[in-house]
Amino acid sequence: MTTAKLTRDQLKVRQMKAKRALEAQRRQVLICAGTGCIAGGSLNIYERMKEECQRRGLNVHVGLLREDETPETKSDDINLKRSGCHGFCEMGPLLQIEPDGILYTHVQVEDCDDIIEQTLLRGKVIPRLLYQLDGVTYEKHEDIPFYHKQHRIVLENCGTTDAEDIDEYLAKDGYSAFEKALFEMTDEAICKEILDSGLRGRGGGGFPAGRKWESVRQQPKGKKYVVCNGDEGDPGAFMDRSIMEGNPHSIIEGMLIAGVAAGSDEGYIYVRAEYPLAVSRLRNAIARAEELGLLGDHILGTDFSFHLHVNRGAGAFVCGEGSALTASIEGNRGMPRVKPPRTVEHGLWAQPTVLNNVETFSTVPLIIRNGSKWYRSIGTEKSPGTKAFALTGNVVNTGLIEVPMGTTLREVIFDIGGGIKDGKKFKAVQIGGPSGGCLTEEHLDMPMDFDSLKKVGAMIGSGGLVVMDEDTCMVEVARFFMNFTQNESCGKCVPCREGTRRMLEILTRIVNNEGSLEDLDLLETLANTITETSLCGLGQSACKPVQSTLKYFRDEYLAHVVDKHCPHCNGRKKELQIDPELCKGCGKCMKQCPMEAISGQIRMPHVIDTEKCIKCGACWGCCPFGAIREE
Repeated sequence: MTTAKLTRDQLKVRQMKAKRALEAQRRQVLICAGTGCIAGGSLNIYERMKEECQRRGLNVHVGLLREDETPETKSDDINLKRSGCHGFCEMGPLLQIEPDGILYTHVQVEDCDDIIEQTLLRGKVIPRLLYQLDGVTYEKHEDIPFYHKQHRIVLENCGTTDAEDIDEYLAKDGYSAFEKALFEMTDEAICKEILDSGLRGRGGGGFPAGRKWESVRQQPKGKKYVVCNGDEGDPGAFMDRSIMEGNPHSIIEGMLIAGVAAGSDEGYIYVRAEYPLAVSRLRNAIARAEELGLLGDHILGTDFSFHLHVNRGAGAFVCGEGSALTASIEGNRGMPRVKPPRTVEHGLWAQPTVLNNVETFSTVPLIIRNGSKWYRSIGTEKSPGTKAFALTGNVVNTGLIEVPMGTTLREVIFDIGGGIKDGKKFKAVQIGGPSGGCLTEEHLDMPMDFDSLKKVGAMIGSGGLVVMDEDTCMVEVARFFMNFTQNESCGKCVPCREGTRRMLEILTRIVNNEGSLEDLDLLETLANTITETSLCGLGQSACKPVQSTLKYFRDEYLAHVVDKHCPHCNGRKKELQIDPELCKGCGKCMKQCPMEAISGQIRMPHVIDTEKCIKCGACWGCCPFGAIREE
């Protein structure tokens, strides 16, 4: 197909042709090309599959549409695709075959011949590559409990489509919501639809997105911006990364709709530089959209123009805060400012700005396309829709999941996650990263939504869930998160800069069995002061891990300061290490570590930073070579 700028009618024609081409694909082989599976060698699997299919004379097609083909001439092709993240990171590299619904796990390059000969040519499954749990082998992707219990709408295209093919996005109604917003809705109607849907910001704050958009829309006419927060700094969180890698056009479409609603002609996607694959795929998606005239000047033949840029951040956690993020885009040091005025009035370059995170913008096209009533039918009354979570730690099945708001922790950890590893008891889950709190067994049946979590001193945050078993020292967990927050403090305000430092010193003393009862009182006093007086959300939420562990695990603090002996610290071997003789450098442990304590290059032995390691065991459970040991 040509890359001429499309009109509205031409867009519809291209969407229809793409749909026909996708429907004509009778055999799709989707190889996960998310960061995790790439680390495990999935791109090598892709190349081997392509080479071996061609060597056998099979007609391999690696794109959705070609100029010289019609769907009829290629209906029997093997359509080989590099998809985004499937979510089941524990089982990667993953290879899915459609329309059979077969999901192969732990695939290696040497498995490619069998997959072609047995499955693609003879229609037989290979049992050793199928997922197994409790003696049951699952052939179909949708039957696996990890997927069966989810409700994937934002993540629906991640893992099921070619992440870099704009025509495949068009084939699945891509950009139809933008077209509807541009031609059939007023700016006021768009804001009202988002407000009526009840969509709340998925970056952690939970502020109604429609109210934010309406505030920017009502600002005097002039320069306005749409900014997407893809910074995602929470340890163990990778929801936004997976969407940027696996479905980048959904973010672009959501930002375009926001541009129409707010009266903006320019946007920025702020991504941390540690996400090179996300940056690459976003830039590729922007280039393809510009070629078709879906970005740029006079989009679809109208007076609406929108230009989109990708801005790479240096990885400062504080830049996840709105005013610090906009300061960073401007080329200044990422530091929050005093509010009001809010970002909707005084945002990027002091202009009114719509600022939402990746997951929020990706949800917008679904709401405009299907309606606010549809969206409200999912989740709870005050927290409609779904939420993506990164499930890590001492749980059998780690990975990326999406569930309706209001789903309980028990359903997530035990039904989707498969329970605690090695038959151990559940102890706690850290929700919301360093800005969240620890929840215990008494909270397992509590619905996970913005308001319910707030009542117990926790928050959804960006969606990180780190599960801990009975052997975890909760004081050490609090110390780790305080160490992270203190290191990431921008230093602008005294409560956060100095207060978190003092709290870290106290927690270190306690972990080393050198603390006192007075230290516990001082921790609580400092936590309350920092929470009430810090300038931005980082400082205001920095003490939640300490406050929640003091509340629910005070006996472990007392064991450190009174008994001078913690059974969870002293009763287990001191540190985890990686045996260089056994490590193959697959990268799975590095991907699963919620604390980013593991480093190394692919196919080279990795190492554990014992200063960062909290001995959660996530690496132990995912290593396929038994290379993790205790020293």
